Amino acid sequence: MSNNRTLPEGFLWGTATASFQIEGSLDVDGRGPSIWDGFSATPGKTADGKDGSVATDSYNRWREDLALLKQYGVNAYRFSLSWSRIIPLGGREDPVNELGIKFYSDLIDALLEAGITPFVTLYHWDLPQALHDRYDGWLNKEEITLDFTRYARVCFERFGERVKHWLTINEPWCVAVLGYGNGVFAPGRSGNREAWIVAHHEIIAHAHAVKLYRDEFKSSQAGEIGITLNGDWKTEWDDSPENVAAAQVARDFAIGWYADPIHLNGEYPSSLREILGDRLPSFTEEERALVLGSSDFYGMNTYTTHLIKAGGHDEFQGNTESTFVRPDGTQLGTQAQSSWLQTYPPGFRLLLNYLYKRYKKPIFVTENGFSVKDENSKPVAELLEDVDREEYFKGNFAAMLEAIHEDGVEIKSYFAWSLLDNFEWADGYVTRFGITYVDYETQKRYPKRSQKFITQWFNSHLHPGDKPSLPTAAASETEPAAHPGVVASPGPGPGSKDDVVPSGATTAVDSGSPALQNKEVTPAEQASVSASKAKSKATGPAKTKPGKEKRSSIGGKLARLWRRLSATPAKA
Repeated sequence: MSNNRTLPEGFLWGTATASFQIEGSLDVDGRGPSIWDGFSATPGKTADGKDGSVATDSYNRWREDLALLKQYGVNAYRFSLSWSRIIPLGGREDPVNELGIKFYSDLIDALLEAGITPFVTLYHWDLPQALHDRYDGWLNKEEITLDFTRYARVCFERFGERVKHWLTINEPWCVAVLGYGNGVFAPGRSGNREAWIVAHHEIIAHAHAVKLYRDEFKSSQAGEIGITLNGDWKTEWDDSPENVAAAQVARDFAIGWYADPIHLNGEYPSSLREILGDRLPSFTEEERALVLGSSDFYGMNTYTTHLIKAGGHDEFQGNTESTFVRPDGTQLGTQAQSSWLQTYPPGFRLLLNYLYKRYKKPIFVTENGFSVKDENSKPVAELLEDVDREEYFKGNFAAMLEAIHEDGVEIKSYFAWSLLDNFEWADGYVTRFGITYVDYETQKRYPKRSQKFITQWFNSHLHPGDKPSLPTAAASETEPAAHPGVVASPGPGPGSKDDVVPSGATTAVDSGSPALQNKEVTPAEQASVSASKAKSKATGPAKTKPGKEKRSSIGGKLARLWRRLSATPAKA
């Protein structure tokens, strides 16, 4: 029984976010434009017509998010750095933005002070717009490699003494296929060769960043570095030879495209070459030696399982067909809001086994989560009781323990996607993956039922040698909660946009309170939040407006300090 099994000693668990999806403040404190700024603001590019200019306002509210992490008891937090916030113009000769450095430095310090391990992604899709304008970004191998490596150097130099877990690129498959193959992601390009070219360049740029870290930083900083690849489990629709073969081709295109060169043999799977011919780039011998082994672990982002049939016309799936419908006509699992996602815990275990046996690397599960169907349109009291998401996690956690204890798979982390409901790329704010509900009109955060389950599960399955990460109160002992069952968040403090909490500032609902356990949301509270939801659909997320709240003398001193810092020469 899984109840008697524990996780390996030193196991990292927590939640994940990405800079563009939560930060907002796109034109604040020297940040430069990214390709997602203009793309998401272009009519028709997101499901609800909204962009990432505010998101969850986490650039201003990061201390409130930190309070949630402490309340939830996580021992690790995965987040990404914004290249455009650190080097606004992106290039190797361009200046470093000291305000961007300070923002992430303050976050890292606060995490460590709270006993939370920072797990940092260098690139989560928000390429500086200047690099796309100068040389087409990822389409230019030489330029993007030099600029990405310099960006990585800045991050290693400024944060590496405190950050011991690095990811170079998040889900490079999505960058290539969705950004340059079918154009639904930034920069919105499409063609029959560009995706394969971009993927090739991503792998090479990643490998150069890893080489830099290993050559110049690893010995003194004692960290580890890798890449995180998306890839859902692909299994045959039935046991016919053609469908068994098709499932392997689908795995090659979904996983092996990136994983084989990096983790297996330095080459692309033969099935890709057979289907794509000379449209698929080749590695030089020097590149092959650089790429092979350029990850200390297997970073795994996964969400679901697909049943695969032979036939189909999607080249990015190896010309196979994908379905959730079994041969007997039943559905594989519970349908999510996302059309591509259903629950299927056995697939999670099968994927863990496949990756470990094929690539022989310890696995960090860096992203896994579920979007509840129609969650965005549900009454808040119902939305907070996200049973389908809880069941998704429950099934996958059991499968993970089975993979560890019965199959011998070495798994070292699990990060739930996501800490917060947030800007979900082409879906805008329609799709919610958070274990914390965000009211985009007020920017208040409300923990969901799934959060309480996750915290309880991990604290009851930690290795005896690990100190249990018990939730801590988010409220000040001297400041009463704003409402029964609601814990007031602390003030933003130094490093945030304001150093006093304005009236109506974000509050976090205590998921352990009787009010939430018994679903006791008052009619007035329900009506208020429902009205806010309706208004936010029309107006978009609320944004903290600098200057509206009274600032203390500390805030003025910080502002002057930031101006001095911004004038300091770059140390890159």
